[in-house]
Amino acid sequence: MTSLPERAGRRCHNALNVLHSALYFSPALGRELAPYGIDDPHAINLATRSAPLGAVGAGTVTATFYNYSHSLVARFVPEVWDAASPETVLAARLRAVDATLRHLLGEETVASPQMAEAARLALRAAEGCTRSGRPLHSANADLPTPPLETAPHLALWHAATLLREHRGDGHIAALQHAELDALEAVVSHTASGRGMSPKWAMSTRGYNAQDWAAAQRRLTERGLLGDDGELTEQGTALRKHLEEETDRLDRRPYELLGAADVARLTELASDFARTAAEAGAFPADAFGKD
Repeated sequence: MTSLPERAGRRCHNALNVLHSALYFSPALGRELAPYGIDDPHAINLATRSAPLGAVGAGTVTATFYNYSHSLVARFVPEVWDAASPETVLAARLRAVDATLRHLLGEETVASPQMAEAARLALRAAEGCTRSGRPLHSANADLPTPPLETAPHLALWHAATLLREHRGDGHIAALQHAELDALEAVVSHTASGRGMSPKWAMSTRGYNAQDWAAAQRRLTERGLLGDDGELTEQGTALRKHLEEETDRLDRRPYELLGAADVARLTELASDFARTAAEAGAFPADAFGKD
């Protein structure tokens, strides 16, 4: 049981996740890593998100990211650590976050009382996260929290990352229970109209059209996808169940914060997310169906 309104935690996460995810589309990230010879977009993405885990190999990254092609991951990991250590990548990541949020939100907003309030609330929620069975969250939780007093925007991004990876780790558990493999998870999410467009999903996750079509066939054989590529009633029900199960596994941070503060954090984060999106944080064709 939960004292929160239905989907309150999910709505809060979704707003915060916009701020977290904007980094991966930001030119600032490439500029920060280019001096170390990390300039391929795939290498930038893989190194940036996996750096909290340390200098791990391809197997660990594939397992924790879940929906990436192992062949793509193995092209860049662990060799990327020869170019820059995880500590170097993490420092570059934080500089890129700083530049990205200042660009998208403006100097006045990043230093505003509202930003500090949102950071305090998000950090408080993150205290409710659990480490066990959540490798990406736990690795990020080992990183120092940026100073709230002097860099509230960085503290908020750190908290958003903790909450995002906590939910993501739980979502992987739900996907495993539903017996959706890496690409089936991506294809079914895209078919729901909520994920990345197929073009972006294939490009960023390392799959081709043949891989995509094979996953569609497997989902069709299970009765989850129709011949038109759309979710069937059964498929829609499964995706709904997956989100609800993820909500259940992710409820503790938001229950700790409480309904009123969750609503306030959602309000603040939604305002920031809207500003970031309007400032061009994401390519116009990145999300939704092609």
